[in-house]
Amino acid sequence: MKETTEIMCNVIDVQYQLCLAKDQQNMAPSTPVFDSISTEVSRFDSVVESSAAKLFPCIRSGSYADIGSRPSMDDEHVRIDDLSAHLGSYFKCPSSFYAVFDGHGGPDAAAYVKRNAVRLFFEDVHLPQTSDVDDVFLRALLNSHREAFLQADSALADKSIVSSSCGTTALTALVLGRHLVVANAGDCRAVLCRKGVAVDVSQDHKPSYLPERRRVEELGGRVEGEYLNGPSVTRALSVTRALGDWDFKLPVGSTSPLTAEPEVQQFMLTEADEFLIIGSDGIWDVMPSQDAVSLVRRGLRRHDDPELSARELVMEASRLHSADNLTAVVVCFASPNPVESCEPQSQGLRFFCLSKEALSKLKSLLEGN
Repeated sequence: MKETTEIMCNVIDVQYQLCLAKDQQNMAPSTPVFDSISTEVSRFDSVVESSAAKLFPCIRSGSYADIGSRPSMDDEHVRIDDLSAHLGSYFKCPSSFYAVFDGHGGPDAAAYVKRNAVRLFFEDVHLPQTSDVDDVFLRALLNSHREAFLQADSALADKSIVSSSCGTTALTALVLGRHLVVANAGDCRAVLCRKGVAVDVSQDHKPSYLPERRRVEELGGRVEGEYLNGPSVTRALSVTRALGDWDFKLPVGSTSPLTAEPEVQQFMLTEADEFLIIGSDGIWDVMPSQDAVSLVRRGLRRHDDPELSARELVMEASRLHSADNLTAVVVCFASPNPVESCEPQSQGLRFFCLSKEALSKLKSLLEGN
């Protein structure tokens, strides 16, 4: 019986180690999609769609926001799983739209962009009339997102709308069939989960990011440490791109170190892409992209609820002492696979609770009798 128990222990230990190795393999470092910043709309390369790529993802989403340790809540977000409910047959394939706006200097700028998001990004836009999402249509779509950011920024120059010291960062994500379009100005972040690996699909626009610092300094801006200094020594920003903040900017039509020019990227979703996280910088100040993806993935495999997963992500950032407002949006592209987590080794002892008769039969079987 002692030999039988030892054999069983070895088998279970090997299974457990293999499972651990599989988990560690899934915890690869975050993989950035791009390393450089361009103030122009990203060059779009033609994509040859396979038959699998033509299948549309089944969109589900959830969101959660918390004031954190701040005295006021300046974050806003948009979550529209079915754009046709707002736009009718504007697009010829399933479409969804998500956004996070992280305000500063008060909530007014973020609230204004949220209220006007559908108008700015879709209703006031003139796109080519086509039944196909082809190269021409996508180029026009990417450019329209860039223009929407700039139009919102120009509107915020009106002091009757917001104070000149009020602004907001902005990140939008449009899912159009299998196409994902991400536009970003500021330090909100979008992260794709691709088979468990975090893939950053936006770049944080901070003074510490070298290409951004060079751009700012070439335009006469001043960076000190992690802050962009404004004309007044009493004002500094931790981002290099934002909507509003007109006390930082030159008159409308001029090029300023602080810009609302977004970086727009287009991606083709595949069956390997499980979900997208969009979060305000309060999340990313305390959590690497891979940690966030792993936490959400584990949660979805337990309960398959993106709303609960967004809440769990915000609560974890709060537990890690984030000092900012916290907003998370989780967009699922498919149902999660069955749970693949390993049971702790101590729980494996349940396998040894066998009767004497069962142990005798097992011993006889192993000895070939």
